[in-house]
Amino acid sequence: MKCPYCDYKEDKVIDSRSSSENITIRRRRECLKCHRRFTTYERIEHIPLMVIKKDGRREAFERTKILSGLKKASQKRPLSMEQLEQIVEKTEKELEARNQQEIPSSFIGKLIMKNLHKLDQVAYVRFASVYKEFKDIEEFKGALDQLLKKR
Repeated sequence: MKCPYCDYKEDKVIDSRSSSENITIRRRRECLKCHRRFTTYERIEHIPLMVIKKDGRREAFERTKILSGLKKASQKRPLSMEQLEQIVEKTEKELEARNQQEIPSSFIGKLIMKNLHKLDQVAYVRFASVYKEFKDIEEFKGALDQLLKKR
C-alpha cells in the first residue's frame, strides 16, 4: 500500500475492523516513513453486475451512485453515513444473492426503497419521487397517501 501523503510503499496496520455485514474490512494504517495515518477499505471483488437501465442501455453497477442518491434523499435528515452505507451493503448483498449478472434498475430501486422506508420515511419519499419520476403533484400525493395507509 502506498502512503497517500509521501508515496512511501511500506506501512503497518494499526487496526482492522469488519463491517456489520462482513462485506468490507476497514484498516487503519501508519506510514513507516512519515508516520501519518490513513484508512483503507478492502472488499471482495465479484463478477461485475450490469444494470439494465429503463431505456435498455446496460452499464456497470456502481455502489457510489446508490450512495450519492441516498445522500441527496437524506439531506437534513437524522441518518448517519453508516446507516446509508448499510443500505448500500444490504442492497449489494441482495443483488449478489440473486446470482444474476444483469439486474434491471427498477429492481435495484425497489430494494433501496424497501430498506430506506424502514429507516426514514421522509428520505424514502424523496428517493421515491426521483426513482418513480413523479410527473405532477397528484402522483406525489398518491405516494404519500399510500405511505400513510401503511402506518
